[in-house]
Order: sequence, then structure tokens, then C-alpha cells
Amino acid sequence: MDIASSRRQRLSPEERHKQILDSAVAYFAEHGLDGNTRDLSKQMGVTQSLIFKYFATKADLIEAVYNRVYLDRIAPHWPELITDSTRPLRDRLVQFYTEYAQAIFTYEWMRIFMFSGLVGAELNRRYLDHLSAVILGPILAQIKAEAKSQRIPDFEDVWNLHGGIVYIGIRKYVYQMPTADPDAALIARAVDRFLKDFGIQVDPQ
Repeated sequence: MDIASSRRQRLSPEERHKQILDSAVAYFAEHGLDGNTRDLSKQMGVTQSLIFKYFATKADLIEAVYNRVYLDRIAPHWPELITDSTRPLRDRLVQFYTEYAQAIFTYEWMRIFMFSGLVGAELNRRYLDHLSAVILGPILAQIKAEAKSQRIPDFEDVWNLHGGIVYIGIRKYVYQMPTADPDAALIARAVDRFLKDFGIQVDPQ
């Protein structure tokens, strides 16, 4: 992205804001959240003052990156999809996790998530708290309602399922290790194994 050239095009404030944010996402994905705005501005071919014209502090820029990379990728229909009891639970979970993978299995999401976790950044904690309330809590409620095993499922079980699916993306974008099967097939198998542990129907409908 050549921001120095685009500057000569007299971009609107909205376009400039988006352009800086796009570049910040790419920069932090490559260098981690402790990367500084001075180096970011050099990579973009602009002055630091231009960045701070649109984002008053680095913290404000990081907050915008958080919203772009994390929150904006949570589709509003997912909670309704998960709780739609007119469909088999297996189908709902496979569809959700397939869509979720399509949203987060990107270089930027995986790298920023890993960098943020390594430095103990608040971003990951906030995101996981939000995900727990909006997505994982409803998943657990649905599993509890249909479980036929003696062991009662808990949040740790759901986190294990979720973490195992996210790890598919980590392998591809952090460890650079391609998977042997398509993501959708790996997700379906993970969901099936999980549901079988609680005696829940897994035969595709």
C-alpha cells in the first residue's frame, strides 16, 4: 500500500483513516503490538503527525485495530444460529465454526492474536471475555440441553473444542504448516468427536 502516493490524491478524511488503519493492522501483524508508531509511519511513507491526526495516541490506534481485527469479525447472526433448536446441534456447530474459521483464519488475525497473547495484552482478554458471553456460553447451554452422558459438560469442555479449531489456523498462519485436509472437514470431525463424548447425535442430516 503506497500511502505516500495516495497522499497526493487528496484522500478524504474517511479514506485516510481507513488507509492508516489498514496499514496499522498489517504492521502490527508483522511486528507485534509493541511496534512503535515511528516505524509504522516510516513503513507507510508518512509522518507520525499524520497518524496522530487521526488517532490521538498509540492506544487509540490499537483500540481501532482491536475493533477491526476482533469485534468486526463476529457476525451478528451467530448467536441466533447457535440457539436455533429447529436444526440439529451438530449442523449448527459445524456451520458456525466453518463461518468463524473463514472470518479469523487470516495472517493478520492469527499473528495479532498470538503477539497479543505473548505480551499479556488486554486485547485478548477482552476479546475472549466477549466471545465467551456471546458465543461460547450459548454453545455450552445447547450442549447441556442435549447431552446424554453422565458427565455434565462445562466451560472447559467448550474451550477445548474452540481452542482445537482455532489451532487449525495457528498451524497454517503461525507455524506455516499446511493441513492435509480442508478446514471444513477438520472442523466437522472435531465437532463430531466432541458431541460423541456427550452422547449427542452426530449423523449429518
